Amino acid sequence: MSLLNISRLPVCPDCLGEIHAIRGKVCSICGERVLSSYAECDADGMLRCPICRRLDRPFARAVAYGSYDGGLRELIHLLKYSGVLPAGNVLGRMLAEGLVKLEPEFGPGKVLIVPVPLYKGKRRQRGFNQAELIARSALKNRRDERLLLATDVLLRTRATQSQIGLTSHQRRENMRGAFAVARAAEVTGREIVLVDDVYTTGTTATECARVLGKAGAAKVWVATVARTLKLASKNVDLDVIEGAEGSFKVSEFQGFTDNTGSEEQFDQEHLETLKP
Repeated sequence: MSLLNISRLPVCPDCLGEIHAIRGKVCSICGERVLSSYAECDADGMLRCPICRRLDRPFARAVAYGSYDGGLRELIHLLKYSGVLPAGNVLGRMLAEGLVKLEPEFGPGKVLIVPVPLYKGKRRQRGFNQAELIARSALKNRRDERLLLATDVLLRTRATQSQIGLTSHQRRENMRGAFAVARAAEVTGREIVLVDDVYTTGTTATECARVLGKAGAAKVWVATVARTLKLASKNVDLDVIEGAEGSFKVSEFQGFTDNTGSEEQFDQEHLETLKP
């Protein structure tokens, strides 16, 4: 996908040209990068990270276009915090590529596209819901009659604080009870794709998917433009782990120092975050 011919965006072509789809082996369920001996498929053909081996997610699968860093992170910030609305069109094109990954899993019926909602005060302050803008742009690019945008099915019932800096327990408590389904009849038996701009710890997506499932949704997927990935903010050349599709080699990272802690610590923190 070429991102270079974009007008009205205060982003240079070089930065846009550096935005790439996620490469290397990722978990088939949550989309996290798999860096360890778990980088082999299970008997069912699924590649699961350590957390998804131990935890049943309330969603079937989460997909993202790119890593939440560099130019993609700046593009998302331009939309969310600077109100540069044309950025939503570019991000929507990226989300559309994520939807393509999910389409083979859709059933024969209509699929609801449900943006993660903002609380009314936050939406009034910002003037728009970035997840909704991105979803609308993605559907305009896909033009698939099976996909129906549903902006008022899922509601945010109270304000929540930023997840940044919160412990795993605080994240769970921050999101607990923050979402509700407005009309369960519209959800019951339906397949749903939950859309957001970024998947970070998965706490928001997990809570939304849980609420939708409790209301009777037949299946819930998650699609985001970006996702935080292990080592994503480090000085790692992702080209060396891609080569051909799926040719990730753990040996490329031997000797790499990760100051954020061990992989086991990272996995345990995220497992605690996602506990019901």
